[in-house]
Amino acid sequence: MLITLLLFLASAVTIYLACEYFVNGIEWTGHHFKLSQSATGSLLAALGTALPECIVTLTALLMGNSVAQQEIGIGAALGGPLVLATIGYAAVGLTLLLCMGRTERAIDGEVQREIGRDQRWFIGIFLVATALGLVAFSGKSWLAPLFVLVYLVYVRRELKQSDSHEVELPEPLKLAPDAGIPPLGKVLLQTLGALVVVALAAQLFVHQLESMGELFGLSPVLAALLLSPVATEMPELMNVLIWVRQGKTRLALANISGAMMIQGTIPKAFCLLFTPWLLSGAMLASAIVTVLAMVLLWWGFRRGAMTAGRLALIGLLYLCFCGWLLVM
Repeated sequence: MLITLLLFLASAVTIYLACEYFVNGIEWTGHHFKLSQSATGSLLAALGTALPECIVTLTALLMGNSVAQQEIGIGAALGGPLVLATIGYAAVGLTLLLCMGRTERAIDGEVQREIGRDQRWFIGIFLVATALGLVAFSGKSWLAPLFVLVYLVYVRRELKQSDSHEVELPEPLKLAPDAGIPPLGKVLLQTLGALVVVALAAQLFVHQLESMGELFGLSPVLAALLLSPVATEMPELMNVLIWVRQGKTRLALANISGAMMIQGTIPKAFCLLFTPWLLSGAMLASAIVTVLAMVLLWWGFRRGAMTAGRLALIGLLYLCFCGWLLVM
């Protein structure tokens, strides 16, 4: 138990430190490719930090030889969006409340509209995926490419959007602190190196969390819905803490919304290909909580009324869901 706890803490610290290098590198990568802050957060950063959860889902589905193992894969695919929609956005709100002054906590109206559009996209995709999980019919696996296509359309939309608010360079590259504009080779070396460390530390974090789940007597489905997603979403949560503390709320929110778009499409495509994609009661409940959180977020962002305090309160939905699961 002590070794598990020490490895758990060591992996969490490693993820945080590696994410500092990753977010620094990913900002310079976006600068070199002339991407907006929103596109950098929602595409580059989200794609990098979403790899651990996609790997966990795909591994569970491909290596699983039982119904329980398939349920772990499906639970991981559903748990990721649930954690991001609740804990992810709550982390932004809490960090703003704890680290920023009253005037610095306000979220720009244009940023709110951009994130609101992403919520609308995700809600539509996630509702379709949930509806497919309620019915059984032949040929369901043929719908998997449609989810990949939707994500590609989203990528194209993000690349076409402009951002007139980027007026300053990122902080100096950690591998080349004295360079005004570091060469792309060093930027990619730092970014990809940090990403490899994040992925390896995230896998270690997942294994320790699963071991803790076994020690506490949690079933595989509960571990898939509650523990594994929290572990695999650690890179996004660390990015949020780093970017919000640096005053880059736009990047933090774009990272979460972009990661949710990946989670709403790619893992669902895996599930449609390799499982019957039928949701149990607990899985359906997680989907309902996710949609509820996203509708509340969309309503707040669309009206430009989302504040740090309201973002923080979204996290209560996850706590209520956890309590319900443990009681049931």
